Amino acid sequence: MTRRWLAIICMSVGLGTVATVALTASQGPGAVAQSPASGMPGDAVPATRAAREEQAIQEARRQQLAEKEAALAAKEQELRKLGDKLDAQLKALEEAKKQYDAMIKAEEERRQQANSENVSKMVRLFKTLEAAQAADLLDNMEEAEVRLVLDRLEVKAVARLVPNLNKPRTIRWVNENLRRRGEK
Repeated sequence: MTRRWLAIICMSVGLGTVATVALTASQGPGAVAQSPASGMPGDAVPATRAAREEQAIQEARRQQLAEKEAALAAKEQELRKLGDKLDAQLKALEEAKKQYDAMIKAEEERRQQANSENVSKMVRLFKTLEAAQAADLLDNMEEAEVRLVLDRLEVKAVARLVPNLNKPRTIRWVNENLRRRGEK
């Protein structure tokens, strides 16, 4: 039985050598690759067509990944630039809004001052007029203006005007003043 095993082993080794030589010859001259196990140049193993194709596929994938990474880096840079530009525009808009708000506030203060001066002039006018004349003028004015004038007049002057004023308007003014005093 040992002879039989020896014969089988010899035949296997012989067939393996023949298969290796045949495979190397079919791939053409210079198709010897390094053994993946040792990586030594003297340990030559034939490179198969499948291995070469796999290497080519991997290299193509590496190249595609490198191209995609470069494209992503370019897009990222472009997005950073756009973000910086938007930040600058946002700051400019905020500054313009602050200036606009300051301008609106100044205009409102100017308008209030002018309105206050006009009301003061009207109050002086109504103090000098007779009660019937002043009441007649007040009845022809808008209600908001009448409230401003009545609020600024002294109590004695208002008491002098009330009998001559439009009754519903006078009642609304009195009720409004009472509400304001109740809120304080």
